[in-house]
Amino acid sequence: MKFATTLFAAGLAAALQLVSPHQARADDLATIKQAGVIKIGTEGTYPPFTFHDAANKLVGFDVEIGQAIASKLGVKAEFLEGKWDGLIAGLDARRYDAVINQVGITEARKAKYDFSQPYIASKAVLIVKEGNDSIKSFDDLKGKKAAQSLTSNFGKLAEQSGASLVGTDGFDQSIQLVLNGRADATINDSLSFLDFKKHKPDAPVKIAAEQKDAEYSGVIVRKGNPELVAAINKALDEIKADGTYAKIANTYFGADVSK
Repeated sequence: MKFATTLFAAGLAAALQLVSPHQARADDLATIKQAGVIKIGTEGTYPPFTFHDAANKLVGFDVEIGQAIASKLGVKAEFLEGKWDGLIAGLDARRYDAVINQVGITEARKAKYDFSQPYIASKAVLIVKEGNDSIKSFDDLKGKKAAQSLTSNFGKLAEQSGASLVGTDGFDQSIQLVLNGRADATINDSLSFLDFKKHKPDAPVKIAAEQKDAEYSGVIVRKGNPELVAAINKALDEIKADGTYAKIANTYFGADVSK
């Protein structure tokens, strides 16, 4: 009986080795191609990247990027929506093959997951009311009032620049305080500003300065998928070369947001 048990255990171990996580992940691209579908995790509640329009159709910059990538791979894009807190973890549970949801490329995430090349860049920008020529750089915030979410990195940057903070709930409220003169400026995300100006081009606000270094987002997939990453990178190169990327970026931001 002990001998039989030992043989069973050895056989089980060998079987597990045959379907080890690394080996199972290595053929994700082949599996996607065979299925004819790439499953993409996204929030669906994060405009202008991924949201529902008036007809309740899932739309957005990231949605169209995902569809364009899928087309280049020769498959269809199937979007599975979930809350941000559990979105990336859904890769581990194999609920989907990739997440496209403005996921920032960080060292901590790269240790556990693989990323495509960056496909969108954002910078911290200093926003003031048109006609305000006293603030031309972050250093000019010293002694000024900045409308900020108090716990955000933008708020910390404003404080480091010498501003006193006027607390807000987010971008829209920050802009309104700048417009009505209750704050001199706000530091916020360049993509949020472009989205705002796309919808309200006549709003009298402008970018006075921007940080030199950008933060980049990429398509995130399970670790150990070099073929899939290479295929996604090739697709991104192709949609940038054929004008698809520029068309999508202009639709949602009115500008090239790749750099």
